[in-house]
Amino acid sequence: MQDNSRRMYELEYPAPEMKPKNGTTLVVALQGYADAGHAVDSSASHLLSSLENSPVAAFNNDELIDYRSRRPAVRITDHEVVDMDDLTLGLYAMRDSAGHPFLLLAGPEPDMRWNAFTDAVIDLSERFNVSRTICLYSAPMTVPHTRPLLVTAHGTSDEITRRHFRVNSNMSLPGSASLQLEYTLGSRGRSVAGFTAHVPHYIAASNYPEATLKLLRAVETAGSLSLPLGSLERDSAKMMTLLRDQVDDSGEIAAMVRSLEQSYDEELESYREDNPEALLPGETEATDPDALAEEFERFLASVDDRGDPGDGEADSPGDDGGPAPGPDDQHP
Repeated sequence: MQDNSRRMYELEYPAPEMKPKNGTTLVVALQGYADAGHAVDSSASHLLSSLENSPVAAFNNDELIDYRSRRPAVRITDHEVVDMDDLTLGLYAMRDSAGHPFLLLAGPEPDMRWNAFTDAVIDLSERFNVSRTICLYSAPMTVPHTRPLLVTAHGTSDEITRRHFRVNSNMSLPGSASLQLEYTLGSRGRSVAGFTAHVPHYIAASNYPEATLKLLRAVETAGSLSLPLGSLERDSAKMMTLLRDQVDDSGEIAAMVRSLEQSYDEELESYREDNPEALLPGETEATDPDALAEEFERFLASVDDRGDPGDGEADSPGDDGGPAPGPDDQHP
């Protein structure tokens, strides 16, 4: 396996230190497999553009990519080739908004040598102390855009998946490199989960920021990470406004959406009956009364420690020398 792995990728030097005490989270976002709404590709792009990162390993495209089936776009300007799509498949060391490290595997899904690729990723996971792996997917589904977007979870770790909607049935679907990685990690007793965004089928060919947003919120929860999602929230709101205007302008589309809403509501109600404790899409976890009481006691203690408000000036955001919180510092 070592020889195979060395042929498969090249490590950057010096390698970053990625050994937090609770282990590292690896997020897998490979392009090309049922990426409805371009949510998986957009998730990787958003993380790389908004967070501090550095390359860890670059995979050998000539070993993995069939260029004839995945031809990169080439741009010609004034009879000269000036640009060509980058098909880099790489592993990146990331830092979330709070400075916590995690890993991101991003780029095109390999066309060939899935077994060797899987062994190489597991080799890298062991090298960088990966304790949990999260794979991202996005699928076109017969659901309406007017209801909370559903993210279903599967995997070996109940700790990761229990907070999410889970499909309790048998299914058969085409394989992928990410699914093979999940299967192999699971067979070795590793903590691994997959999150799938359910994108309305009539929007699947377009960029759908809501799906990207919900996938990354799932990553936040599962990986105990803090991610900058403010721009995605704004993009999602703009898309919803455009969709609402289009539906209002077409009675045929409006009728289709109403039918999808009815089916969605019936399916969700059936799921609630079978899973009464489950947290459904659009809901938030109820506050623990004991935790709320403890928080209130801590607040009263801090007021007592501060003394009479008249004794000094009131604190304001940033008075401790730190920056005042901005809108993107609030994470759902």
